[in-house]
Amino acid sequence: MIHYKTSEEVLKIKESADILGKAHGEVAKYVKEGVKTSFLDKIAEEFIRDHGAVPSFKGYNGFPSSLCISVNEVVVHGFPSEYELKDGDIISVDCGVFHQGFHSDSAYTYPIGEVSPSILALLRSTRDSLYLGIEQAKFGNRVGDIGHAIQKFVEAKGYTVVRELVGHGLGRKLHEAPEVPNYGKKGSGPLLKQGMVIAIEPMINLGSRNIVQERDGWTIRTADRKPSAHFEHTVAIFEDRTEVLTTHKYIEEIVKF
Repeated sequence: MIHYKTSEEVLKIKESADILGKAHGEVAKYVKEGVKTSFLDKIAEEFIRDHGAVPSFKGYNGFPSSLCISVNEVVVHGFPSEYELKDGDIISVDCGVFHQGFHSDSAYTYPIGEVSPSILALLRSTRDSLYLGIEQAKFGNRVGDIGHAIQKFVEAKGYTVVRELVGHGLGRKLHEAPEVPNYGKKGSGPLLKQGMVIAIEPMINLGSRNIVQERDGWTIRTADRKPSAHFEHTVAIFEDRTEVLTTHKYIEEIVKF
């Protein structure tokens, strides 16, 4: 069942998303060579709690951390750890914030130091595909229009789309209906209506689309161990517009690629 939000509820999600965007900006200051990913998690949690909010992910179905940190071939749901970032790595930082009864969710993949041109192109294309998906997330379209736009763009460049993991609705719960795949047919899926709030999050692989789950029960990596990129925004659908509630602007003031 899809839960449609009132304008007041969307505003609360936006306020949650503002804290989230600034938390991402704080983390971005430390995403560099030699930094342990567990330190990034500490920065995020302290910032979120200092601003009267709660990390959405920590404790969610037993997840141990505030951030999902996924390095190189890890697609999503990686654990922060004692791993130190190295030159040439890429790292997806996925974060959620719960504030005033509502969740927000966003992710960004960073290059560390000198990243190979082919991997940098993957990051740029995945980021571009997110915004192409958002362009289709408008009143009167269908969920399949979002996935179709993402899939068509990235597959034309030789990349593959992860099928088993998808975007989602969110609000009072972190994961709500509908599912928002990053692939699909035009005109298919649920109708996009006033008050829908969804997270669009392309997960795009350099190699095969196949994935495996590690023994920890959370970490998802590519089967061929080639890199994967992940970008995400939370958006709200109105009759006259689509509003991107989350922001990467604080990241992109620091990170340029």
